[in-house]
Amino acid sequence: MSRSSAIAFSICVSVLSLAWGFAFFAAIKLTEDHVLQHQLKRAAESYPSLTTNLRGYDEVGSLPESIREWAQTTPDEGLYEFNAEQLHVAIIPTDNEQRRAFVVFDVAGIEAASSEDWWWLLIITSVVGAPGVFGFALGVVVMRRAVAPVVQLAKVVADIDLEHLSAGDHKRIESSWFGDDEVGMLAGTIEKTLERISAFVARERYFTDSASHELRTPITVITGALELLEQSDLSVADQKVVDRVRRATLDMKTTIELFLFLARETDDGLYGKQFLVMPLVNQAIEQQRHLLRGKFVDVEIDQLAKPTVCGHPQAFSIAVNNLVRNAFEHTLAGQGPITILIKEHELLVTNQVSSDADGRHTPSEASSHGYGLGLGIVQRLCERNGWSFSIHVDAARVAARLSW
Repeated sequence: MSRSSAIAFSICVSVLSLAWGFAFFAAIKLTEDHVLQHQLKRAAESYPSLTTNLRGYDEVGSLPESIREWAQTTPDEGLYEFNAEQLHVAIIPTDNEQRRAFVVFDVAGIEAASSEDWWWLLIITSVVGAPGVFGFALGVVVMRRAVAPVVQLAKVVADIDLEHLSAGDHKRIESSWFGDDEVGMLAGTIEKTLERISAFVARERYFTDSASHELRTPITVITGALELLEQSDLSVADQKVVDRVRRATLDMKTTIELFLFLARETDDGLYGKQFLVMPLVNQAIEQQRHLLRGKFVDVEIDQLAKPTVCGHPQAFSIAVNNLVRNAFEHTLAGQGPITILIKEHELLVTNQVSSDADGRHTPSEASSHGYGLGLGIVQRLCERNGWSFSIHVDAARVAARLSW
């Protein structure tokens, strides 16, 4: 509990306790005055021969007839009340152990009638209940004022879009508005945290923008140099080297785009774009086909539908490239075919793996090494776009499933 809340609660309890104390005191005095007034009124009615309502009796036979039979049953010492007879009786011991004295108080005309009892009950309940209602209202008002800073801070934080933080969002909190108590400390902590996060986001955006330019420029230069080399007369050995450099450059370009895409905070407004699946699958197969060179492995495409996906096309392309690359790279010579099944809401890439003792890869090795980083990246891409990804590995094959 904060200091302001504790003070407010203490004030509320103190005021309510005082109000209830005064209310109970007033109720007691009111009933006391009422009894005395009735007793005085009855005495005034019998003036000038004043009678008393309180009498003592030494003998059972001298008691009022209405309680005489009861007294003959030898009741124990104590106080007794007879509502029908409107009598209050006290039995007390005397010097003679065989005898007891009776003190009888006749309250007829002093006690209020039943109808008056209800009125007095209503009055006393009102007198005692009014402070309760007042205390409840006071407590609501005091507690609302005590928690008002917390509610205000919660509204300010709720209005901040945490998915798209700007550099000035932390200034909207203004921790100085909340004083120096616990709420002010919390507001200051949130303000400093948002300031650090905003600074981190700004640095991230600056880094990704700069890295995008600085990393892609060498790739562009290398690609241009390769195009110039291809126009010259190259031997077969040199052509193979150029092809190998081109593939490495393409892989580097894909890797750079992938990590820049994952590191970038903004989505460039492309997460809701509609695109076809088949063109991206064909593109991935052509880009990774060199991995099957010399393996004599066929690629079978089974297109059962022509689906359209809603999301980021570059993310989908990167994910498909990873799945196709893993399938091509980890399929051994003669262990085909590689099947790519395209349905309305999923893409299934299946490749064969070696399970014999002399094979170069086993399913467990493929799943822990060859399918580690790439599929982890695919998982992150799917989470960013609301897709789902799963992989199933058994003794004969590896099946990667991408659903949308």
